[in-house]
Amino acid sequence: MSAPIEKKYNKWIIFLSIFIPVAVALLFVVKLKDLGIDAKPLPFLPPIYATINGVTAVLLGIAVWAIKNGKIQLHQNLMKSAIACSLMFLLMYIAYHMTTPSTKFGGEGAIRYVYFFILLTHILLSIAIIPLVLVTYVRALAQRFDKHRKIARITFPLWLYVAITGVIVYLMISPYYIY
Repeated sequence: MSAPIEKKYNKWIIFLSIFIPVAVALLFVVKLKDLGIDAKPLPFLPPIYATINGVTAVLLGIAVWAIKNGKIQLHQNLMKSAIACSLMFLLMYIAYHMTTPSTKFGGEGAIRYVYFFILLTHILLSIAIIPLVLVTYVRALAQRFDKHRKIARITFPLWLYVAITGVIVYLMISPYYIY
């Protein structure tokens, strides 16, 4: 039962792991207005999707606590909720960047280097986390819990880092948003 389930999802994992980062990268080059589509900017979205990142981090923490305390159903529900939050974040992030010009970080001095370090690690790990989350989820779905636990030990801290740094990046750049 487990191998066919994993095999069934492998192509989707590969597709999404490539498609999502490429689509997001294109957002910084192509806007809806460039395609002749008149869309109003959505400047209210960043605090919402930053909050969703924070909620994701909390859900991940509670999910780890749940599984360590034998609360399997709670763990499953929390992980599904964390994935749903990440998907909502992604959709809002795409909508914002398709309609709104990018905001430049205005900090100077050492804080500028801190910001760009956090941003760069956040971006790189957000790309890496896509296949990790999907593989971890599919291994649980396939009931290959030995392999699920093994990869979850890698996925959890990276996903948590991405969620937390998403909030930090928002907080650091928010003074420079033009509303």
